[in-house]
Amino acid sequence: MSFSLVDSHCHLDFPEFQGREEEFLCAMQDNGVQAALIAGVTLEGFPAVMALVQRYPRLYAAVGVHPDTVEGADPAEELLVRLADHPKVVAIGETGLDYYRLEGDLEWQRERFRRHIRAAQQCDKPLIIHTREAAADTLRILEEEGAGRVRGVFHCFTETWDVAQRALALGFHISISGIVTFKKALQVHDVARQVPLERLLVETDAPYLAPVPHRGKLNHPALVRHVAEEVARLRGIPLDRLANATTANFHALFGTHQNA
Repeated sequence: MSFSLVDSHCHLDFPEFQGREEEFLCAMQDNGVQAALIAGVTLEGFPAVMALVQRYPRLYAAVGVHPDTVEGADPAEELLVRLADHPKVVAIGETGLDYYRLEGDLEWQRERFRRHIRAAQQCDKPLIIHTREAAADTLRILEEEGAGRVRGVFHCFTETWDVAQRALALGFHISISGIVTFKKALQVHDVARQVPLERLLVETDAPYLAPVPHRGKLNHPALVRHVAEEVARLRGIPLDRLANATTANFHALFGTHQNA
């Protein structure tokens, strides 16, 4: 193929993929997807993430606790730094704020987010940011903690272009998911057109958010090709240009290797 893609955010450690990893890795290869990053969501599940990335050269990991995670171990800054001390762990996250599902006093969520940022600064690795109905606080905390020094990515971006511009000003990348293939996702279409090509990533967030024409089915990293095709169409550029640019962006941001 004349292009090379990377799925910058997925969850191949989830039960939906158990025992089928080889199948999905073969599908990646068949669709020009050279690598994928598995984002951690709990400390309890992180050993399974590490088992996968150590077994398969084309997989990378990020360590973190998802902002929606209420039960289970709450990460100490020192623990995150220790778990990140491995060459296949290329980022801290996913982390951030999510006010969509949780109610009440969410100061614990903001404090956990700050711990992730400080851990990223200690180990000098980028952040993977999740934000939902919390953009103002997410950006404020990133600014207060000086997160621009480590940079990172706002994954599965669904916010406005104004929010994207503030994230870009902090040095962060913007990652577009399969939502961009949904006809009514006009806000995501707008952002996908405007983000500078050198700051753009693509992802699946598998097993969630399968792109059209697979919407409603199990998502997996090979389907990032549909995301890239739609972003390229929206921008009016060839697929190979979009794919090769986002792949180069991934490797530059996370310090990985193009020949993974």
